Amino acid sequence: MTSTEPTNGERADLLAMLAKHRHMLRFTTRDLTDEQAGLRTTASELCLGGLIKHVTVVERNWADFILDGPASMGDFTTMTEADWARRAEEFRMLPGETLAGVLDDYAEVARRTDDLVATLCDLDATQPLPKAPWFEGDERWSARRVLMHIIAETAQHSGHADIIRECLDGAKSMG
Repeated sequence: MTSTEPTNGERADLLAMLAKHRHMLRFTTRDLTDEQAGLRTTASELCLGGLIKHVTVVERNWADFILDGPASMGDFTTMTEADWARRAEEFRMLPGETLAGVLDDYAEVARRTDDLVATLCDLDATQPLPKAPWFEGDERWSARRVLMHIIAETAQHSGHADIIRECLDGAKSMG
């Protein structure tokens, strides 16, 4: 599907907000080693590399949802303990993973999403949400709402990353 409209107006605004929050998230990892990117610095399980891995997965899954509907995300109500354990790994740097590799994966997903925003025929097109305990019954989301959700997720996790980085070595993303 391609749009005949140039990327301006609403689409340009969506892309600008995605770019801003992605930049802030990536910026928290500046000058870090792979080991530092995997360190937990707060009581939570979160580390900087894991946060970027998680945001990458979230953005990829929601972009797939825009294109292919809820089947692309699976049925969260039937996930096993092992499925949840595998999902938890996206919040950690695993052996053999590098910060550069995590950032490269994130950049590729971002390019794909940006292309989707620029070429999607209709931001009002909706899909039913996947089955999950945190979604209401038969709710549908438009592509626009999904993109706003991706922006919100990225911004929220960018804030988490800023706290983790400040606890790691005192560096701040702003200020």
